[in-house]
Amino acid sequence: MSTPNPAPSIPSVLFVCVKNGGKSQIAAALMEAHAAGAVEVHSAGTRPGTAINALSAEVVAEAGADMSAGSPTPIDPVLLARVDRVVVLGNEAVVDPVPGMAGTITTWITDEPSERGIEGVERMRLVRDDIDRRVRELLAEITAEET
Repeated sequence: MSTPNPAPSIPSVLFVCVKNGGKSQIAAALMEAHAAGAVEVHSAGTRPGTAINALSAEVVAEAGADMSAGSPTPIDPVLLARVDRVVVLGNEAVVDPVPGMAGTITTWITDEPSERGIEGVERMRLVRDDIDRRVRELLAEITAEET
């Protein structure tokens, strides 16, 4: 009897922001939608809030992704150590490397339309589109590394 080959590992990503109610959840939902199971996706917050941002969930749904079932969670140090990529969204959240960390930490300084006086759903759509572009680039990069 032969031993079956182990399942190939897939790349893993942890998206992080401060509250884990908006940007990191948007990124995770978009990555889930675009990767269709080809990437293990997680999100967390450095100081998690209490709920998902409803406007964020609304604009993500417009893009064909779903973050409505998510809930803000803190960073799990075990997960942080084992994922291939950690992506910090915005300059407010800070993630320090942990001993034995397998992956790299990247910070995306995302568009902040409120600095230009753009608020509400228009602001969230611009934020979503900026994150979506970056997620698509990251997906192409990490899935190309695996082949």
